[in-house]
Amino acid sequence: MPSALRYILKSVAIGLLFAVFLLIFFPPLRNNQELPFAEQIESYSGQVASYSSAVRRAAPAVVNIYSQTYQRSNINSQPELRPNGLGSGIIMSDKGYVLTNLHVIEQADQVLVALQDGRLLTANMVGGDAVTDLAVLQIDASNLPVIPQNPSYLPNVGDIVLAIGNPYNIGQTVTQGIISATGRSGISSTGRQDFLQTDAAINRGNSGGALVNSRGELVGINTSAYHITQDTESYGISFAIPQQLISRIMTSLIRDGRVIRGSIGVVGGPVNPVMARLWGIEAQSGIMITEVVPGGPAAQAGVKTSDVMLAINQEPVKGVTDVLDRVAEVRPGEVIQVKLLRDGEEVELAIEVEDFDKRR
Repeated sequence: MPSALRYILKSVAIGLLFAVFLLIFFPPLRNNQELPFAEQIESYSGQVASYSSAVRRAAPAVVNIYSQTYQRSNINSQPELRPNGLGSGIIMSDKGYVLTNLHVIEQADQVLVALQDGRLLTANMVGGDAVTDLAVLQIDASNLPVIPQNPSYLPNVGDIVLAIGNPYNIGQTVTQGIISATGRSGISSTGRQDFLQTDAAINRGNSGGALVNSRGELVGINTSAYHITQDTESYGISFAIPQQLISRIMTSLIRDGRVIRGSIGVVGGPVNPVMARLWGIEAQSGIMITEVVPGGPAAQAGVKTSDVMLAINQEPVKGVTDVLDRVAEVRPGEVIQVKLLRDGEEVELAIEVEDFDKRR
């Protein structure tokens, strides 16, 4: 047999043996199936990450808000309503309560609410709170979409969030980001509330809109973007008021028409870590009283500048914001027990809380 033919037959035999080996040890190949490349592409296309279900749940409850004021007509010098403000809002209940930022509507003589289903309604003012920049409106309509709410959800840094609003009046828009930080304080002029920081884009017209999580549940209300100067905006740094605070403020505004806050008439700041070590306390466990309002409840009870507040009603304080929140939730006229550190010794005083608005 010629050598060339032997070489060919040998190669064929080796190939057949290899094929038998594959069929024995890899049974799926017996079915003569080709690699399902096209099917893989199709299956991947069905698994595209999407937040459309969250948007479908939340977006219908986010409304456009237009504020109008009376201005003198250029034709007959008579006052007429003209647009002067733009923002967003959130339908919080089927009773028609709409939450927005106070700065969106505080100068308005008339507020119009545009729903995503095309309805345009006039809203009535229920109440506003300048401290938190929140306001509650009410519209008279049926079959209202309500924003999904989950009081047990606590936002964490890194959570995916979606900002829904009407930037620049171009129509409802959804932007996506994450929660960049929680507990940001000192951002507002009042410096009282803690904000959520997000990198989801928030522009003019987004104020009052919803910040929701990947399930479409309310996380907060979009309120502002960070500006280094009046003309310079830092992109990717925006703020929202958290849902837990929103609920408390809205309940107060609906019940009382305003937020009734307790106050004891002190100004405080963080405890110096060096002084805390000398006094044998943790710096995070108290606040230094830097100012006592003359004639206020704290002054009348005997609180002095440089006292360190350690506890309220036997509960340790956790910082300035903690003290503000806890005192604010006490109804005016009630008495709280305050534990202070003064000259190395603990002092307990009873302070009658007054209305925060009394001295504004």
